[in-house]
Amino acid sequence: MQEHGGEGPVRLESGTPAFRRLNLALFAAGFATFAILYCVQPLLPVFSQDFGVSAAVSSLSLSLTTGMLAVAMLVTGSLSEIWGRKPLMVASLFSSALLTVVSAASPSWHMLLLTRLAIGATLSGLPAVAMAYVSEEVDARSIGLAMGLFIGGNAIGGLAGRVVAGALTDLVSWRFAIGVIGTLGLVAAVAAWRSLPPSRHFRPQRADPAGLLRSFAAHLRDPGLRALFAEAFLLMGAFVTFYNYLGYRLMAPPYRLSHTAIGAIFVVYLVGTFSSTFVGHLAGRLGRRRILWATILVMLAGLGVALTESLPPILVGVVAVTFGFFGAHSIASSWVGRRAREAKAQASALYLFAYYLGSSGIGTLGGVFWTAQGWPGVTALVATLLLAALGLAFRLMALPEGPDDEAGT
Repeated sequence: MQEHGGEGPVRLESGTPAFRRLNLALFAAGFATFAILYCVQPLLPVFSQDFGVSAAVSSLSLSLTTGMLAVAMLVTGSLSEIWGRKPLMVASLFSSALLTVVSAASPSWHMLLLTRLAIGATLSGLPAVAMAYVSEEVDARSIGLAMGLFIGGNAIGGLAGRVVAGALTDLVSWRFAIGVIGTLGLVAAVAAWRSLPPSRHFRPQRADPAGLLRSFAAHLRDPGLRALFAEAFLLMGAFVTFYNYLGYRLMAPPYRLSHTAIGAIFVVYLVGTFSSTFVGHLAGRLGRRRILWATILVMLAGLGVALTESLPPILVGVVAVTFGFFGAHSIASSWVGRRAREAKAQASALYLFAYYLGSSGIGTLGGVFWTAQGWPGVTALVATLLLAALGLAFRLMALPEGPDDEAGT
C-alpha cells in the first residue's frame, strides 16, 4: 500500500490490487461463516425424524448457535480493540471449521447441541470485527461495495451450506454433509488468512473494562444506532423464521419435496449476493435513509406472494424476501460502521448482537406459531416484524444525521 507523505497509509479503494485481495478475503470469510452457521437449517426436519424432537426443539441446532454468537460478539468485538482485527478473524475461522467437523460425529442430540453452542462462541470473532475492519481500512466511497461483497460471501456461504447439506443428506447422510461443510470452512479460512491485508489504521487500546462499558453506553444513547440495532433484530428474526419453517411446509403435502429439492431452493441466495452489492452501491450514491424502507417493502411483498398455495409463486416470494433482506442488511450494517464515532467494533458487535438475537429468539418462537397455525401463523409473525421494521426505517429518515452517515459515505 502506498503512503501519503506524513499522512500515514492510504485507505483501500476499489480497483486497486489491495482492494481485490481484501474482497477475496472478505468473501471467503463471509462464505465460511454462513456455510457453517446455516448448514443445519435445511436439516431441521431430518433432526426431528432422527432424534424424535419437535420442530421448535429441532430449531435449537440453529438458534443456540446464533444465540451464543450474539452474546459472544459483545466480548470478541471488544477484544479486537485490544488484540487487533486480523488475528482474531483468522483464529475464529479456523476454530469454527474444526468444530464443525467434530460436530458431524456427535453421538447424541444433546452433544450435537453442545457442539453447535461452541461453534457460536468461536464464530463470534468474525462478523463484528470484519465490519470494524472495513470501516477502518476502506475508503468511504468504497465501503458500501466492500461490505456488500462481504455480505455477498455470506449469501453464497449460506447457499452452499444449505444446498450441499441437503443434497449430501439425500445421497449419504447428514453427518457426512456437515463434515464436508467443515472441510470447506477450513479451505476458506486458509484463503482469508493469506489474502486479508494487514490493518494499517487500527490503533490498539488498553484493556479497560470500564471504558468498554462506557463505549457500549455511548452507542446505546445514539437514537440512530438504537434504531439500526432494532432493525437488525426485526429483519433477521423475520428472515430466519421464514426460511426455518419453509422446509417443513414444502416437505408436507401437497408438495412433498425431497431434502435435495428443498436445499436447491436456497439457490435464490444468489439473489442476495446481487442485491447486497447492488443496493449497497445504490445507497452509497443516493443515501441509506432513502433506500432502506424500500427494501423492507420488497420483503413484505414477497411474504404476501409466498402465502399462496402454488409452488411457482411461492418461489417468486422467496426470491423477493431474499432480495429485500440482503439489501436491507447491507445498508444497515454499513450505516452502523459510519455512524459510530469511535469503538466501531463494539458498535458492530451491538448490531450483530441484535441481529443474531433475532435469529435465535424469533427463529425458535416461529416453531410455536408453526405448530399452532401452520404457515399462516408463521406468515403473521413475520409480517408483524416487517411492519415494525418499516416503521423504524421511516423513523430513521426523520432523525438528525450522524457525523458520517450521509449519502456517499
